Amino acid sequence: MKHLSIFLLMIFIFIGCGEDCYNPPQPIAFKFVDVNDENLITNGTMTFYSVKDEDQNVIQLTRTSEDMVILENVGAYNGTKKYNFQSNVRVFDFTIQSSEFNGGCDGYQINKLTFTGVGIDVTDEKGYYKIILK
Repeated sequence: MKHLSIFLLMIFIFIGCGEDCYNPPQPIAFKFVDVNDENLITNGTMTFYSVKDEDQNVIQLTRTSEDMVILENVGAYNGTKKYNFQSNVRVFDFTIQSSEFNGGCDGYQINKLTFTGVGIDVTDEKGYYKIILK
C-alpha cells in the first residue's frame, strides 16, 4: 500500500507540474492604402501580393474581411530576418527583429519592424501597419 501511495504521489507531481505551453509572436497585419487613404485591395488596384523571407520561403498571407493582409508564422526566432514584399503595385523590403521570452510560457515576441523602399510611408496604427504606397 505504501508503494502504491508513493507511486500515485509521483504521478500527481509530474502531472501537476503543468503542461508545456508556447506563445507565438503576435500576428502582423498590413493595410495598403494610396495617398488618399483609399484601400488598394478594396478598390481593386492591388490584385497580387506575396512575401518571401531571406531564404526565399513563401510566407503564408491571410486576407481579412477589412482587406488587410496578415503575415502568418513570422517572428518565431531570435534575431533579425529580412523579408521581401512584391505586388503588382510596389516592391519593398522589411526586416523583423524578434526575441525569445520566458514569461510563464516559452515563446517569442516581435520587437521591431523596419521598412525600406522607394515610394512608401508606414504608420504603426493600433493593431496593424498602414502602408501608404505612392
